[in-house]
Amino acid sequence: MLNVKKIIESVDDNVIVVVSALGGITDKLIKTSQMAAAGESGYEKEMKEITNRHIEMVYTVIPAGQKRELLLDCVTELLNELKDIFQGIFLIRDLSPKTSATIVSYGERLSSIIAAALIDGAVWYDSRSFIKTEKKHNKHVLDAELTNKLVHQTFEKLPRVALVPGFISSDKNTGEVTNLGRGGSDYTASILAASLEAESLEIWTDVDGFMTADPRVISNAYPIAELSYIEAMELCNFGAKVVYPPTIYPVCHKNIPILIKNTFNPDAPGTIIRQDIDRSSKAIKGISSINDTSLITMTGLGMVGVIGVNHRIFKALAENGISVFLVSQASSENSTSIGVRNEDADLACDVLNEEFAKEIETGEISPMKAESDLATVAIVGENMRHTPGIAGKLFGTLGRNGINVIACAQGAAETNISFVVNRNSLRKTLNVIHDSFFLSEYQVLNLFICGIGTVGNSLIEQINGQQERLKQERGLKLRVVGIANGHKALFDRGGINLDNYRQELEEKGITSSPQVLHDEIIGMNIFNSVFVDCTANEGIASLYKGFLSHNISVVAANKIAASAEYVRYAELKHIARQRGVKFLFETNVGAGLPVINTINDLINSGDRILKIEAVVSGTLNYIFNELSAEVPLSETIRRAKEEGYSEPDPRLDLSGKDVIRKLVILAREAGYCPEQEDIEKHLFIPDELFEGAQEDFWKKLPSLDKEFEEKRRLLEEKKMRWRFVARWEDGKGVVALEEVDSKHPFYNLEGSNNIILLTTERYREYPMQIQGYGAGASVTAAGVFADIMSIANI
Repeated sequence: MLNVKKIIESVDDNVIVVVSALGGITDKLIKTSQMAAAGESGYEKEMKEITNRHIEMVYTVIPAGQKRELLLDCVTELLNELKDIFQGIFLIRDLSPKTSATIVSYGERLSSIIAAALIDGAVWYDSRSFIKTEKKHNKHVLDAELTNKLVHQTFEKLPRVALVPGFISSDKNTGEVTNLGRGGSDYTASILAASLEAESLEIWTDVDGFMTADPRVISNAYPIAELSYIEAMELCNFGAKVVYPPTIYPVCHKNIPILIKNTFNPDAPGTIIRQDIDRSSKAIKGISSINDTSLITMTGLGMVGVIGVNHRIFKALAENGISVFLVSQASSENSTSIGVRNEDADLACDVLNEEFAKEIETGEISPMKAESDLATVAIVGENMRHTPGIAGKLFGTLGRNGINVIACAQGAAETNISFVVNRNSLRKTLNVIHDSFFLSEYQVLNLFICGIGTVGNSLIEQINGQQERLKQERGLKLRVVGIANGHKALFDRGGINLDNYRQELEEKGITSSPQVLHDEIIGMNIFNSVFVDCTANEGIASLYKGFLSHNISVVAANKIAASAEYVRYAELKHIARQRGVKFLFETNVGAGLPVINTINDLINSGDRILKIEAVVSGTLNYIFNELSAEVPLSETIRRAKEEGYSEPDPRLDLSGKDVIRKLVILAREAGYCPEQEDIEKHLFIPDELFEGAQEDFWKKLPSLDKEFEEKRRLLEEKKMRWRFVARWEDGKGVVALEEVDSKHPFYNLEGSNNIILLTTERYREYPMQIQGYGAGASVTAAGVFADIMSIANI
């Protein structure tokens, strides 16, 4: 209230100030009247709170003195009148529309006389004397002609500050108190501005202007600098509660600009609404939504080609005071869907079933039923007009995120595309659109990371180190919204602080299991989400199908799913294609090397893979590179374990199972259908060493040293080396220890490097060669990171 005084008194020109009731008072008046009508004595407590609120306001904003005493007399008189009305309702247990309208008028009448006393030089006017309504379809609507005439008479001579209670009006015939509807104070101001041809209409509210979306749902929504009248009207009609929708028409008709400002932040620029706006801005200005939607669909072959069906629908609804805010009709004319508020749904069905009773009886039209718990979303922008691809991008984006569109509508004006979704998808829908159409400052990718061992931890460190650069240079925000290990899981829709994620996981995490991960991640229903598996766990791999089916992309360092039964592998690939999401596992073979992507590029461009030759076990390559006269086989295997090249139990690497999995994955990506059992294997460690405890293995292993050293020496004399090779040719796969000479590309493979040779129809004589680090946490994490980035780029 004191801010209002400052704002008004800082203006030099003559102004008309329209005020609403104090915050929450209108709702309290309605609640108190309903309690009194129901015979609840608690209405007296509510009335006392209303009284105290206004008396306290007077004492707070008006200095002690004669002005305060006179104001208190006026306020007390109005409050006593209100108290008497409530008492009467309580006694007779009846609340008529006429009495209800009188009761809610007290909110503005009380606030306006307080504001008039507070603002220097303000003259109070009773809006009931010049804002006139008439009754149509059981609703009071403005009589514009009479109101315009009376406004001119009333304000023929303007004081410096004229103060008017908003919202309230009176019936032109009976003089009874009426109102312009909730939010009607804006409308009152617009009527006066248009009638008197004001320079501008300023609406001071509690937000910085029209926002690109609801900030309660979209945390990074921001104020829109300017809107056209049409854009503002579209946003208002679809739930943007900044301005009462009827407000715009009167001033639009006179081309009077509307400025939306924040009473609590008067220095903010706000939003200006006018005819001439910058047409070079973004195609979509804002997103609005209505979360209490019911859809009534009228279907039947009896509608096809019959003239007047829609006339009957809308006439019947209008006669019963039911507003329709969305219409979607099939071009075949055999179905029409209409969107109404939930509170009107049952009545609308009854009305339409009665109107079309004969057609329903003969089976020409099906009985009307309402589909509830829906939400309507509208994207608005005049620059959408004649811009190809907006609707395609919108529905494509929604589809990729698993959001089903139940009905949609777009007028030929092309300024609004409206569609209906399930209400539980509303938050996700708004986030997806806001992000995809660059209304957000950044494109957001939401990550769930499972597994924080060496690879997972390295990935998180890389993401944390690159976040700012990606935001600044790519406009991409990677937000980690879930982290899990084998024991605990942490979820945060707003993003987890990666600087101390381990501590947060330990302190705030819930008990983790595959089922918990499944339920939490799908239950969060977050847009643009990716599940990143940095484990080697079968239970985690089993979650992929559910995630992909819910439009959550999957990036896997885990080889289990891609090398499992071919049917399972193919199903995951099919679901990903069908749902428009990604199932990526580049690091399954060659860590960070671009092997799978290269194979895909070759095949997609029409080439065919004829042969694959690969050394893809960094562990085994390390072992055979370390082997020498001074370092026997048993020692090289021990070093591989100690330096982290092998699994904790090296037999997993020595068994060739990991190489078999990698070969199966490569062959499948090359267009073949092998199972692991189809791969022939020739191991260099006897079968008996794979049996029993790991301790037994270490005891028996040195017995192989002598034989291996003899073979190694002979090999050295022939200038050859051992390589454990995976080979796919003529539809068959084999993994085996092979001898390669100095001319072979595998000969000089150092350390734990990997190498893959691809012989194709195009690369027959000189196979394509991919070589580099094939093991290690940092390079594997980098490969996973690259997969994540490829999803961000789709």
